[in-house]
Amino acid sequence: MSLTGVYDPANVFARMLRGEIPATKVYEDAETLGFMDLFPQSRGHVLVIPKNVQARNFLDLDPAAVAPLMLTVQKVAKAVTAALNPDGVVILQFNGAPAGQTVFHLHFHIIPRWEGEELKGHGTAPMADPQTLAALAAQIAAAIA
Repeated sequence: MSLTGVYDPANVFARMLRGEIPATKVYEDAETLGFMDLFPQSRGHVLVIPKNVQARNFLDLDPAAVAPLMLTVQKVAKAVTAALNPDGVVILQFNGAPAGQTVFHLHFHIIPRWEGEELKGHGTAPMADPQTLAALAAQIAAAIA
């Protein structure tokens, strides 16, 4: 898909927000949701998405929704760091398929990194074990201030 286009309300994250498919939640408030990536690039990979919007990417997001989303991204990144003690953390977001976007509902990746551990490929990492994700989500959620 290109950088511009029509929002598809059948995308996996929209379906997750409607409760049609499950999510291993880390954090939720009225405007945002943080949850474990099913195909993590590293242990503790979390996604943060805005709720109540039809934004395919960051360029589509209403300016009024930017601040609450970024506050959650920061809050969850701090919790990932406190809970898992990584050596670094990657915070990234893709806009359009040529940039690497695979789900066309705006989302941010929070990916903890450790020295000497190779990052799994975006969109090619294997599916994680649900119990492992649940344990990590509980650990990260407990660290949210």
